[in-house]
Amino acid sequence: MPRVVVDVMLKPEILDPQGQAVANALPRLGVNDVATVRIGRRIEIDFTGEPDLDRAREIADKLLANPVIEDFTVRLAENDEPAETRP
Repeated sequence: MPRVVVDVMLKPEILDPQGQAVANALPRLGVNDVATVRIGRRIEIDFTGEPDLDRAREIADKLLANPVIEDFTVRLAENDEPAETRP
């Protein structure tokens, strides 16, 4: 099934408290070489026919992202790209 991936991230100038919390916790796990962490979300849209990137951009702009504080990218999923990385 054709899949489009929409990645939504806070704009760089917007404070990311979730990312800061993760970055602050990393040293407790022994990870000391990470400067910053930004948290976003990934949305997968499965089309019944050919994937429509323009339609996906419209959906993202009107429904999935807040364009005042968030940026988004729209791309076709790779054929070998797993829907999830962990069981």
